[in-house]
Amino acid sequence: MSIRISIAQVNPRLGDLQANLAIYEERIGQAAADKAQLLLFPELSLTGYMLRDTVPAVALKLDAPEIKQLMALSRQVAFVAGLVEESADHKFFNSAVYFEDGEIRHVHRKVYLPTYGMFDEQRYFARGDRVRAFDSKFGRLALLICEDLWHPSTIYLAALDGALAVLCPSASPLRGIVDQQSQDDNARYWELINRANAETYSVFMIYGNRCGFEDGVGFWGGSEIVDPFGARLVKARYYDEDFIAAEVSFEAVRRKRTMSPLLRDEDLDLTINELMRIRERPGAGIVRGRKTAKKK
Repeated sequence: MSIRISIAQVNPRLGDLQANLAIYEERIGQAAADKAQLLLFPELSLTGYMLRDTVPAVALKLDAPEIKQLMALSRQVAFVAGLVEESADHKFFNSAVYFEDGEIRHVHRKVYLPTYGMFDEQRYFARGDRVRAFDSKFGRLALLICEDLWHPSTIYLAALDGALAVLCPSASPLRGIVDQQSQDDNARYWELINRANAETYSVFMIYGNRCGFEDGVGFWGGSEIVDPFGARLVKARYYDEDFIAAEVSFEAVRRKRTMSPLLRDEDLDLTINELMRIRERPGAGIVRGRKTAKKK
């Protein structure tokens, strides 16, 4: 199946839901005019990224009026929104929500919240606890948010769960930039892992990064779509707003997996057994800050 996928590389306004909803509406209209069928927005693009203590003020429950507005917009084009989701028990998640034909079809809550360097996400957000592929009208997809994709387990799980394409909304900051002609250190690494993941797991990588500045932090843009053979189909500008699109044929996934059947040959029992062994070894009883039960 062939579909036209777009990425809206935007510069959202920090903490201004209404202004960012207007950006969404404009870009969704642009995608519809361009005959795109699926549109990816960056991480937290409905709210801005450097929210800190304002997280509760911009959080949305999935029955909020703004969510209903987004559901209506998805009748024009299916899209992924990046937002702060508030759960029924008042936890706040860095979430990516997939809207299609007037409905919410999938929600992914970011599972890896960075706490190094400039990042302090665990202070403000709760962690997601699952990685799942999901069925869309285009085929089976998966959502992973920025830091999620720096951990090999997430793309592995998504691919094994049948994803043909992985959509990654991101808010990746500048690191090591010298001037407008230089490539940022983060950009180099992201482009490396996007290509490596696409080729290794025979999936399309749809990577949507934001641009602009917030509270002195810059974001490098450079969104891209990479096919299962590692070929870049389209690339957005660095540092500036952009809107890109490419024709994506999932037949390429079939061809690549026929030529290189690595997923077919994966030994799940081996992986599960070895992970259980590692989990039970001395010193491994605390996982991600939580104690795990030990066998007696």
